[in-house]
Amino acid sequence: MAIRPDALRVAAPAKINLNLHVTRKRPDGYHDLQSLVAFADVGDVLVLERSAEFSLVIDGPFAGGLAGDADNLILKAARALAPRLSTAAQFRLTKNLPVASGIGGGSADAAAAFRGLLALDGKDFAAADGLGALAATLGSDIPVCLDSATAWMEGRGEMVTRLPALPATHIVLVNPGVSVATADVFRRLVIREGEAVLAPPPAFRSMQDLVGYLRTTRNDLEAPALAVAPVIGTALAALERSGALFVRMSGSGATCFGLFENATDAQSAAFAIGKAQPAWWSRAGQLAAPEFAIPTRI
Repeated sequence: MAIRPDALRVAAPAKINLNLHVTRKRPDGYHDLQSLVAFADVGDVLVLERSAEFSLVIDGPFAGGLAGDADNLILKAARALAPRLSTAAQFRLTKNLPVASGIGGGSADAAAAFRGLLALDGKDFAAADGLGALAATLGSDIPVCLDSATAWMEGRGEMVTRLPALPATHIVLVNPGVSVATADVFRRLVIREGEAVLAPPPAFRSMQDLVGYLRTTRNDLEAPALAVAPVIGTALAALERSGALFVRMSGSGATCFGLFENATDAQSAAFAIGKAQPAWWSRAGQLAAPEFAIPTRI
């Protein structure tokens, strides 16, 4: 797809569930959850420009994982937003994140489409009414990905409370080369009856404060995900050995993360894990400010 000078580039940052508590199964079949969510400066990239109709081309290292998906979440988001727009768009997605990996790749892509389409149409994303509710009709993780900012996520994902930015935090993401279906993980989940509902955490003064808080929490999907894909345990162990200050699985897996003191340690760990496990995906980055996801002209 040829790129015109007025095209927009939109980052779709990886969504990291720093914790994930599942409190109950709801009458509608979904599960109530609570999660501290942050975003990394690692992710997919969406380029869009005006067109007579919506279309999508996918490239990048994980494009093959979306082959044959004629109803990609990007196109679903575009069609849902279309009544508010004066133009359609053609999209090019560079798929850098593994598919079905617990870091919100498809949801982040859909949220990037929302941001990009509104910007392309000259509309203020921040002033768009009902965008979160519209996003929630397409997927539970899309509302929190709209702002791509540190947030407390509740309900099935549709209740999002923005939180103060986290202190500078370096992260390594590792996916052991497997896709894990969220439904398979939830089928193995043992519900904690009477689970206490948590309050959103306070602002953290340092990464050490953040790590201290995370050690009092958990990811309830980690154990059932390990039952589905035991190699997740191997990835967690590799991060532990690499010197991470804190290690956990994100979302329903299989991507795991480690938090590091500085960029040098994170980059060294990602390199060492990638060298030892060449079939795995490993990336070093930093938890990003929401400005990272603002559409920019190219």
